[in-house]
Amino acid sequence: MPLPVIHAEKPDIESPSQLSINAPLVADWLVRFLKDEVIRRRNVHKAILGLSGGVDSAVVAYLCARAFGPENVFAFRMPYKISSEESILHANLVVEDLGIQARTFEITGMVDGYIAGEPDISPSRLGNVCARSRMIVLFDQSAKLGGLPIGTGNKSERLFGYYTWHADDSPPINPLGDLFKSQVWELARELGVPSEIVDKPASADLIKGQTDESDFGITYVRADRILNYMIQGYSRAKLIAMGFGEEEVNLVWKRIDGTHWKRRLPTVAMLSTTAIGEYYLRPVDY
Repeated sequence: MPLPVIHAEKPDIESPSQLSINAPLVADWLVRFLKDEVIRRRNVHKAILGLSGGVDSAVVAYLCARAFGPENVFAFRMPYKISSEESILHANLVVEDLGIQARTFEITGMVDGYIAGEPDISPSRLGNVCARSRMIVLFDQSAKLGGLPIGTGNKSERLFGYYTWHADDSPPINPLGDLFKSQVWELARELGVPSEIVDKPASADLIKGQTDESDFGITYVRADRILNYMIQGYSRAKLIAMGFGEEEVNLVWKRIDGTHWKRRLPTVAMLSTTAIGEYYLRPVDY
């Protein structure tokens, strides 16, 4: 059993400082991270990313432009037929501001070619098909251009399991994976991401009027504060005693408990002492 976590004083759960970051320092560190992981370790000099018009992909584009130079950043807009025009306009704001390379691939034909035989497909399944189709484009373009796909998922989404398995989480490098959504917004303002993108409600852009927070039933800011304490070892009872509502604590707790499988590599049936990823790891893999 894990050792009990002892917390000496009651924190102010409403204080914005609980999740505040040193945004200039974080931006500098993430640029260094990208250079180290992509250029030094892999000897790759081009970044490939999907540009949705949302804040996460915009932040990654700004970081990549600093790390590799705008001429070496290739952004792909991949709308489906029901994607909002605003998303494309916001993606274009990023392209124009940074001067990065950009191309639009309409994925409607890819997706509809499959779902023509699935007339009863649900919105969540459709979203997954779209996400996986976009990854086909990114990985194929990475092979064509000699670049590396860069992920854009944040820590809040990863903990909530709010992404498509083997799609959004597929790129081998992710600079935002340890930043809560509220911290991504703070970093975005530091990097100069247009306010139209930073200030709009986060959305998967699958259904008109849909937002991430309406799907969650809780705001990102509130969820991030609960998540921050949960992953430090605070119990459900402790969180409620601190002042978080029981309903919202249970909501967040249930989402984390129900999505552990998404945050793991495939489980291998071990038949030897050299099972890859289980026993066998070269020194560089540790």
